[in-house]
Amino acid sequence: MFEKLQRAFWKALTPDLVAETVLAEPAADALLAPAVLSALGGANNLKSQQRVALTRIRVQLQDPARVDEAALKAAGVAAVMILTGGVVHLITGQ
Repeated sequence: MFEKLQRAFWKALTPDLVAETVLAEPAADALLAPAVLSALGGANNLKSQQRVALTRIRVQLQDPARVDEAALKAAGVAAVMILTGGVVHLITGQ
């Protein structure tokens, strides 16, 4: 009971930072422009995607080696952070 109340409290304070317990998988192009999607290796390379802030999108990829950083920059992505486990953070704004 306390944990539910605590999660609701933090969700109210920071709605974009506390993940929901049940996440519906968005369509492959819901958050990403077609040029960004192709620079990430196509829709079939995406495992998941999540907006974590107004200017950041976290994607998990099947094969992170297929990421074309130059194409992402040309598509308007300000910065790319490639982490372990196929996780990539796309910084989309200032």
